[in-house]
Amino acid sequence: MSVFETAKQLTSWAGLTPQNNESANKKKTTRIARAGAFLKPLLVQCTLAAVSSNKYPWLKDKYQSLKKRRDHKKAVIAIARKLLAAIWNMLVKKEPYNHELHQKADPPPQNRVLTPEQAFALLRKHGYHIAESAA
Repeated sequence: MSVFETAKQLTSWAGLTPQNNESANKKKTTRIARAGAFLKPLLVQCTLAAVSSNKYPWLKDKYQSLKKRRDHKKAVIAIARKLLAAIWNMLVKKEPYNHELHQKADPPPQNRVLTPEQAFALLRKHGYHIAESAA
C-alpha cells in the first residue's frame, strides 16, 4: 500500500471516484471512472452483501440514507468507496477495523485559546460584521 499516499488515491485508482468533466461551470458527466476492471466489481459484490445483511447495521443505515437522496447504484458505489478506504486504513495502520472510530468526529482540542484578533478574524470569515462599540 506504500504506492498510494492517501485513501483517495487508491479509490481513484480503483475507479470508484466520479469523473471531473466540467467546463465553463457546466458539468458534463458525473459517472464514475472506467478504471478498476477487476477490483470494482469485487467491491460492489462485497457492498451488496454487506448492505443486505443485518450483521453490519451501520453500513446498511448509511446505504439507506444515501439511497433516499441518490439512486441504488450511486449508493452502492459510495459504500464500496467507503469500504476500500477502510481497507486502506487497516493495511497502512496495521489495525483491525473498528466502525465506531470512523463515525465519531474528531473532538475540538480541550485547550483551545484564541487571541481577540484571531477570534475577530474567525467571526469575519464566517460572515459576521463586527461593530465598534463606544466605551
